[in-house]
Amino acid sequence: QVQLVESGGGLVQAGGSLRLSCVDSRRTYYDMGWFRQATGKEREFVAAINWSGDTTYYADSAKGRFTCSRDNAKNTVYLHMNSLKPEDTAVYYCASNFPYGSTRESDFGSWGQGTQVTVSS
Repeated sequence: QVQLVESGGGLVQAGGSLRLSCVDSRRTYYDMGWFRQATGKEREFVAAINWSGDTTYYADSAKGRFTCSRDNAKNTVYLHMNSLKPEDTAVYYCASNFPYGSTRESDFGSWGQGTQVTVSS
């Protein structure tokens, strides 16, 4: 059974940075994605990285500010978030088991429990 555990969320001022982590319980490496869900809104795609870390793709809202990376020795995927804005406030989820290149929530089969990111103005 896949277990994905996120951490690293918190409260940060606008313009600040955070690094989210997602630890994957599996021993082999899989493509991973990040989503977020703000209160009252639908969950939206943020970023994804392939199993080796060679390729990534991002939502337009994340391009230039967020970077997805991974350390397979630690079975961990990261989302580095810079220049944070109040509109980035959301619960952030990592997700797996999806066709690489997809941004559609329904394509992702495994989810973590989420970590809250709050950006104050």
